[in-house]
Amino acid sequence: MTYSEIISSQPVVLVEFFATWCPHCQKMMPVVAQVKSKLSGRAEVVQLDIDENRQAADEAKADTIPTFILYRDGKEIWRQSGEISQEALLAKVESAL
Repeated sequence: MTYSEIISSQPVVLVEFFATWCPHCQKMMPVVAQVKSKLSGRAEVVQLDIDENRQAADEAKADTIPTFILYRDGKEIWRQSGEISQEALLAKVESAL
């Protein structure tokens, strides 16, 4: 699946770019898992390892990690790099629904 197909796969898609060697990314893993669980099919949550998905990271201009990008109907509506609380991340996605 291409990056453009991923971001258009659902009306609302949250993409996290991460790397397994990144300590901040490791800290965000359980946060993203909980957000994904709480959204339960209302929005797509996709995690892309930049080492395995370099082209997608380049297309999204995800130069730092972790980077979160929220899309609605295939268009970027929000972006943040670095750590974020579960509450703030969930609120941001829910505001796009």
